[in-house]
Amino acid sequence: MAATIDEDGTVRVTGHAEVLRVVRDPQTFSSDVSRFLQVPNTLDGEEHAAFRAVLDPYFAPDRMATLAGPCRRIAARLVAELPRGSAVDAVSGLGVRYAVEAMLAWLGWPAELEEDLVRWVADNAEATRSGELARTAEVAQRFDEIIGRVVEPRLADPATQPRDVTDELLRDTVDGRHLSREEIVSVLRNWTGGDLGSLALCVGVILHQLAADPAIEADARARRGDPARLDAAIDELLRRDDPFLSNRRVATADTVVGGCPVTAGSRLTVEWTDANRDPAVFPDPDRYAPEAHAHANLVYGAGPHVCPGRPLATLELRILLEEVLDRTTDLALDPENRGERAVRPLGGWASAPVILT
Repeated sequence: MAATIDEDGTVRVTGHAEVLRVVRDPQTFSSDVSRFLQVPNTLDGEEHAAFRAVLDPYFAPDRMATLAGPCRRIAARLVAELPRGSAVDAVSGLGVRYAVEAMLAWLGWPAELEEDLVRWVADNAEATRSGELARTAEVAQRFDEIIGRVVEPRLADPATQPRDVTDELLRDTVDGRHLSREEIVSVLRNWTGGDLGSLALCVGVILHQLAADPAIEADARARRGDPARLDAAIDELLRRDDPFLSNRRVATADTVVGGCPVTAGSRLTVEWTDANRDPAVFPDPDRYAPEAHAHANLVYGAGPHVCPGRPLATLELRILLEEVLDRTTDLALDPENRGERAVRPLGGWASAPVILT
């Protein structure tokens, strides 16, 4: 079925067409679903558009081109340091470290935060898996404190000229006013907290599939040197095993979705993973076909809330994959340890052991 109703009344929207209908209609399906400020994720309408107009340019092509060099140096060093012939966890042993170091380089944060952030990613994953609100709240507070250590000195003593992306954000304006401290922290949390763990999960999903299927690995190697074609392969690997499981919405009016009645105030979950494997759109969901499936791929969402950080994630993942391909001749799964799948609300692999030759 394209939509079902859980015991708690939440409508789970799983069909590709139905998911698109929900996310493209923010008037009927609002993103204002959290008790906490989340900029711009939980904003709607003109307020959401105003923040996106300010924040989206941070991911413009010229900015990504500037970041490519630092990401390349980080990826090259980390991949070179990995052992050959023995298993490496693609998530914790490579993905997390790369995500943290790339983020520090992008935002201009001090390197001494690296270990704190690496520990935070692991603790956040454990808290998320537990489903315990107290644990997730404590971990979230810890991350806000890390952001505060970066932001507070800059707010107290602003530089004459912006030195990095964080400085620019502190000086940016929305509707003619500077962002409040709460909004600044929310934006930085959105750019970093969620993306650190997400990027690591993406690395695990991508490398695991290459290691599991020699034909896919060979295709990826054949695409090396053509960024657009390699990007298409990465998107398809993420579609096949989408680590971004779902987003939430709340209905503002009575309606029907996928045959399920939805009353005003009802909660919905948009199930990206299911939509990306909907047989009505992907007759053979496991089939690896980057170009054929690209038009319907929903890994980065759709509608006005489509992921603004897609250019950053695409750049970081492509560069890391290029370095892995350039510095190896073969990827294989560990026959003694097949890894561990992540548990909802996380997707992908909690651990993905891969042998690099």
